[in-house]
Amino acid sequence: MTVRTGRVELTPAAEELLRRLTGNHGPVMFHQSGGCCDGSAPMCYLRGEFRVGASDVLLGHVAGDTPFWMSADQFAYWSHTHLTVDVVPGRGSGFSLEAPEGVRFLLRSRLLTDEELRRLDAEPPLPDGADHSA
Repeated sequence: MTVRTGRVELTPAAEELLRRLTGNHGPVMFHQSGGCCDGSAPMCYLRGEFRVGASDVLLGHVAGDTPFWMSADQFAYWSHTHLTVDVVPGRGSGFSLEAPEGVRFLLRSRLLTDEELRRLDAEPPLPDGADHSA
């Protein structure tokens, strides 16, 4: 198995919330669609309840085995960035598992360094929904 350059990670607060959510609900996944309602808020779903499409891209796994997917259209805008999933007070989407907790996941980003971009250029393309199931 090839170790890829990291594109996404969690803050300690987001990792703690994810631990609670998986403890209460079982395995979960993230999906970032860039839809109209929550902008930069990644949605957290029970694994298997959200169907990943062929045009979704698997950015990687966070907190061990939690997949983080992004729509290909959104990835075209974010491909040059490293993403950090954070958690902040407030009400997010009613569809995301953290909504009843009074908090919401939020993406923070930074530009990838020249070294990270060089490593990414040397790696195979990211898997997509046609290659994997969530």
